[in-house]
Amino acid sequence: MPLKGEEPKPGDLIEISRFGYWHWALYVGYGHVIHLAPPSEFAETGFSSLMSVVADKAMVRKEPLWAVVKGDDYRVNNKHDGKLPRRTVDQIIQEAESLVGKTMPYSVTSKNCEHFVTKLRYGVARSDQVRDAMVAGAVGIVGVGALLAVATFIGTLLSDNKQEDE
Repeated sequence: MPLKGEEPKPGDLIEISRFGYWHWALYVGYGHVIHLAPPSEFAETGFSSLMSVVADKAMVRKEPLWAVVKGDDYRVNNKHDGKLPRRTVDQIIQEAESLVGKTMPYSVTSKNCEHFVTKLRYGVARSDQVRDAMVAGAVGIVGVGALLAVATFIGTLLSDNKQEDE
């Protein structure tokens, strides 16, 4: 499957569209990526990727890009290049290669695959999809709170009007 957009270069971040989230990998050259994979992300497990929510450990794996993509859409996405200083390609690749085969702590909210690759490329672990989900959740909670407040206010007005009629 051809890459959508630019051809990856060593050190590039690869964003892979999954059902309901994005999986992230680091391109290391020669058609291979290194990524942090909870058990549900292993190529043999198929659609169970949503089970990564409950995983607390993940393995750093080096695999062919096509095996990680599994037919999903993917692209190069070095989204923080304009905001964060990038480490050298040699530093990125050397650290990534040194981690292959290691089991690491995993948390979908604080130590996920996006945190892993941004730490390698920029020296800072970030996950915009987690941040965006938390903001959306907070807005949803605020929205529900506001809706309840408005409903309570209207209910109070209606109750006051009903009492005046009696």
